[in-house]
Amino acid sequence: MSPSQTTGSAREVTAADRPLDELGYYLLAGAGGLGPATLVDEARQGEQLGLGTAFISERWNVKEASSLVGAALAVTDRMQIATAATNHNTRHPLITASWGTTMHRMSGGRFTLGIGRGVAAMYAAFGVPAVTTAQMEDWAQVTRRLWHGEIILNHDGPIGKYPVLFLDTEFNEDIRLAIVAFGPNTLKLGGREFDDVILHTYFTPETLQRAVKTVKDAAEQAGRDPASVRVWSCFATVGDHLPEELRLKKTVARLGTYLQGYGDLMVSTNGWDPAVLERFRADSVVTSIPGSIDGKATAEQIEHIATLIPDEWLEPSATGTSQQCVDRIRKEFEYGADRVILHGVTPEELAPIIKTYRES
Repeated sequence: MSPSQTTGSAREVTAADRPLDELGYYLLAGAGGLGPATLVDEARQGEQLGLGTAFISERWNVKEASSLVGAALAVTDRMQIATAATNHNTRHPLITASWGTTMHRMSGGRFTLGIGRGVAAMYAAFGVPAVTTAQMEDWAQVTRRLWHGEIILNHDGPIGKYPVLFLDTEFNEDIRLAIVAFGPNTLKLGGREFDDVILHTYFTPETLQRAVKTVKDAAEQAGRDPASVRVWSCFATVGDHLPEELRLKKTVARLGTYLQGYGDLMVSTNGWDPAVLERFRADSVVTSIPGSIDGKATAEQIEHIATLIPDEWLEPSATGTSQQCVDRIRKEFEYGADRVILHGVTPEELAPIIKTYRES
């Protein structure tokens, strides 16, 4: 074999096997699929596909984040594992910070600790105080100080009063912090204090561009390198190799659930017509569903709900053939996203799209 042939072969192997650090996915997407035990296979499969980051969202049933993170890190070797998100106010700050250092050292630096604001109505129902932007900023600053060995005395800030906070004076850990952001205040906080900013699903191109600019401008104003803050587009990716009923559940039903929970925020953020949201909310099928649409609606109900949601609202997603999905994913980078989460599907469901992504 000639040297040129050897070089060409090496290039082909590199192109086929390179880690896709620019792409991520969620473990136990949605309500958790068949249960937490499936996480192990999903983590291994995602790493085999070459995906760069696996995200874990916490729900208060069988998706407790610290347990899932430990399992995912234990069965992977290369991939970053990130929470997106847990909440800073449901654990003592020392417990969360200790969890961070434990996962960081156990994995050789593959853990990202991501937080979010959470759902105020759920907090109220459970007797947990609502989260504020000031609290998340205070928490991030305190956590970084703990990770760098500081002893914090008489802390009195938005996260509370603590006579003493410390982990280990010999710590000097650089652990990535992420935040799930929707509104402008949280986006700006992401630029000031966090390493990764994860956006919401179904952001229009204009909303994505505005969000990226808000984050990067805030980073620059805080004296940080804007390029050091990675903005992730969370992008529904549902190809037509999946059955139609499943596709509707992952697109129409998922967006319908968002509209149930915080429709006003979705509509105002994207500049959509609020009259459409009002018709959706007043619809007898929507009001008859005893819970979230993606969790409780029947196939027939979801088909009806599809008639209530304009195509324009479903456009910010990757649908169609694998090539069409790949083309739309690449546009998210053109719109300013640093990285893209292929949202709402398992690694097995993503496999044809990843194959096309590598080849095109």
